Amino acid sequence: MKKITDERLIFKNLQNIKVTYIVQTIGILSILGYEFVQGGLEGMRQNPLWLVFILTSVVYSYLSMSVSIDHEEKIKNPKKSLIISVGILFLIVLVIGFLTAITPNFGWLDGLFFGAIIFICGFIPCYYIFRIRLKQEEDIE
Repeated sequence: MKKITDERLIFKNLQNIKVTYIVQTIGILSILGYEFVQGGLEGMRQNPLWLVFILTSVVYSYLSMSVSIDHEEKIKNPKKSLIISVGILFLIVLVIGFLTAITPNFGWLDGLFFGAIIFICGFIPCYYIFRIRLKQEEDIE
């Protein structure tokens, strides 16, 4: 099989992949919606398609972050943006942890645990963007 070198054909192929991804996502969401109507939230989350949907959403989000960093017109300081992002994330975690702790049937340990999970899940994309910007800065120099 020969590699495609014509840019028009490459672009057309990418458009076909995009349409296929959209149709696949609509199909998965339809099946999950049916499961939600039939078995509620727990029934939907027990379906293996839920895991596929979450994984493809996460992968797509990380790939989109890479493209959006390359599309930035002004080069941003990676360390400054990481510090700002982590600071905002920390404030969000504090608010969510506090609100969880004061919720009935939850305690401070639950708020701390939930806040730690959110911090870890939020820090990973912040660090990923930091590494992309750092690499972009090195490539320019």
